[in-house]
Amino acid sequence: MSLSKIKEARELSDAEVAEQILAIKRQLMELRLQQATGRLEKPHQFKHAKHRLSQLMTVERERQIAADAVVVAKAPKSEEPAATAAE
Repeated sequence: MSLSKIKEARELSDAEVAEQILAIKRQLMELRLQQATGRLEKPHQFKHAKHRLSQLMTVERERQIAADAVVVAKAPKSEEPAATAAE
């Protein structure tokens, strides 16, 4: 199985991204448990899960930054900064 593409993660809704992040974190916990008990048969699954998690978290952060930029752009601008006490 090849690693997933970030394009696929960007096509998901915010709710789907959050849901998949939780699912991947649970999967990683299960993989760590299997590794600790010696039942892990496919160690490459760690790489795939971590890769997907990083993609999803990147998409989530990109959307968060974009939303913050919209809020800042809509905020009223002050005319001049307040004078400092040193002046």
